[in-house]
Amino acid sequence: MSGWGGQEKASGLDESEAVPKKRKRRTGSDDKVRSLEPVQVAEHKQERVLYVGCEGESTEPDYLDYLAKRFGSGERTGQPFRIVPVYKANGLLPEQVVEAVREHAATDETWALFDRDEHTQIPQAFEYGAADSTEICFSHPSFDLWLLLHFQAYGGRQSGKSTDVVNKLRASDPAFMRFDKKNDKSIQGSRRKALEGRTKAAIAHAKSLVSQCEHGACKASQHKATPVDRTSLDNPDHLPQSPRKWAARSGHALDCKILDRDPSTDVWRLLISLGIEHDGDD
Repeated sequence: MSGWGGQEKASGLDESEAVPKKRKRRTGSDDKVRSLEPVQVAEHKQERVLYVGCEGESTEPDYLDYLAKRFGSGERTGQPFRIVPVYKANGLLPEQVVEAVREHAATDETWALFDRDEHTQIPQAFEYGAADSTEICFSHPSFDLWLLLHFQAYGGRQSGKSTDVVNKLRASDPAFMRFDKKNDKSIQGSRRKALEGRTKAAIAHAKSLVSQCEHGACKASQHKATPVDRTSLDNPDHLPQSPRKWAARSGHALDCKILDRDPSTDVWRLLISLGIEHDGDD
């Protein structure tokens, strides 16, 4: 995989060939992959339902639960929303995250959260997302960076390692002092309170990472926050997308390699899309 950067043509994948085939949904579901709540019909006609696939089994589902409980009523966002996290004990690989959330969501809106870590199939996960209009929130080195950005700006290549990010997160607030010790990566109680009122700062810090990308042509203001309508297969916007263009929805340049976006996190796009914070100038 080239990551759709400067070596893409050499690898035999040019823009005309970059649109993936739609992957057929498998019938049924693996009972080992689950969501925090059962599949339900929207309670209100205007309620927005999002299925969000998670690489991890604790931090990301907890955080999504926090977003839904804190902002899901629509009082702040202008539209009620419900998030259904899809995850698995011991986690999922990035490409599995995309497949799992599509299988559970049917035609509902789909997002996928996964990290760089040391995964090798991240470009493939973006291809899967592009094929079925699943929005991608990629974090390099990890989702923990998104949490840290609530408290401070951050920079410097991490090469998939989260050690420095976690150490700084632990020092950022007493609630996170023991984060990732004894496998405690939950986002509950005092940790949720510590994040309160900091989403605007987190988004600003995350967007600055896009605009400071070493590629040079990346700019957060170029991002797209409006998901493609997946309710009708006849919708032209729902046709398979170019993976290169799909990966650029976060504001990165078309030829900016995914794995070179270090550090970065696209979780902010989910919050902007939900209306939790409004998009502004970079």
